[in-house]
Amino acid sequence: MDTEAMRSFVRAAELGQLQHAADELGVTQQAVSKRIAALERELEVRLFTRTARGVELTLDGQAFLPHARSVVAGVDRAVTAVKPGSRALRIDVLGLRSAQAVVLHDYWRSHPETNLDVVTLRVNDPHLAAAAVQAGDIDASFRAVTDPATLPRDVRMIHAFDSPLELLVGPRHPLASARTLTPPRLRKLRIWVPGIVPRSEWAEFYDQLATAFDLRIDATGPNFGNEVLLDALADSADVATLVGSRDRYLWPTNYDLRRIPIVNPTLAYPLSLMLPRTNPHPGLQAIINHFASLTPLPETAWLPSWATTPRRSAAPREPASK
Repeated sequence: MDTEAMRSFVRAAELGQLQHAADELGVTQQAVSKRIAALERELEVRLFTRTARGVELTLDGQAFLPHARSVVAGVDRAVTAVKPGSRALRIDVLGLRSAQAVVLHDYWRSHPETNLDVVTLRVNDPHLAAAAVQAGDIDASFRAVTDPATLPRDVRMIHAFDSPLELLVGPRHPLASARTLTPPRLRKLRIWVPGIVPRSEWAEFYDQLATAFDLRIDATGPNFGNEVLLDALADSADVATLVGSRDRYLWPTNYDLRRIPIVNPTLAYPLSLMLPRTNPHPGLQAIINHFASLTPLPETAWLPSWATTPRRSAAPREPASK
């Protein structure tokens, strides 16, 4: 089986567009298409369906992806074993517009000599990401398990940084004109976070957040992506969502969406990094050191109980009278 065809398939799956995969691999889009078509003929299945935004994996493609990724990683390790020089530092992030990717991009802009490969594993179970770290497919992953005792023995988890939350609303929302908000003012709002995966770290986070501040977190409906969510917010007078202050969201100017910081206490999502317990990639420590330079949370902050951070969660507080 052609490993370059498998590599083209893996990068197209991770990036969601054949052209982006071609650009990264240094070939034409036609070459990537031909490689994937040959792979589909050999497997006798369809791996992708085309959409207006690029390509999406079929069910067969989803089943094939982890095995193809393992084969490609194995080939890379074999080449690295006999090739002079060091390989790129490969870090898994939840999304290329996430706070993790933004912080890594900021680091790379200051250190452009860093050989960095930012990937998205597209797995919901953090234990699968831990297994990828254990296997050496990636060097680190911005995932967390709420019970570190369930990690593989040779994988550890450290606190990376905290991501303060903001309320994102459309211009007709009752809170659209607020400069800041306290958590009690979010009660009874419909805070729509579609696609929360049961037993994931973020499911546990939202469960604890809703309990601590009596919030209505609505996870109904499938997750059709950020664009659909932003469309809904722009058209609605009552729907809101929560986003990280460093998360990168883009929307048309006429949407006029508002990002409103939450304070007293600041609500924060703790971001953790899983990495090998021994012999981590030599380039990883400089990035870990960079996390320490990020703006810390204010003293009054709320974090979930499983956060690996020295701060303690602040008790819910009523807003001051105006």
